Amino acid sequence: MSALKIITRGAVTGPVMEIRGELDYASAGELRELLTTIALQPGQRLVLDLAGMEFCDSSGLTALIAARNHAQAAHADTALAAVPANTLRILRIVGLDQLFPLYPDSASATRS
Repeated sequence: MSALKIITRGAVTGPVMEIRGELDYASAGELRELLTTIALQPGQRLVLDLAGMEFCDSSGLTALIAARNHAQAAHADTALAAVPANTLRILRIVGLDQLFPLYPDSASATRS
């Protein structure tokens, strides 16, 4: 398994965070901490690109919810892109697929 790596880049619709590796108890705090440095404007969309995410536990899910809360506080949206099948299954089981718009990739999530 791989250590967490987060790459942040800009898009027309707002910031995109590419999450790679394991988003778990040991690393979820890193995402939560990085979120505090992301400035969002009302109407923007924070996209979490999960194409490179290898594993996500309940702490990781909580960090995704924290990202959504951060965006909502700024009157912005959040979207998940390229959610791995195993994580998508968990999102559906716990109902988080109802909270997050899901896109097949970050390109479609960042279309204005």
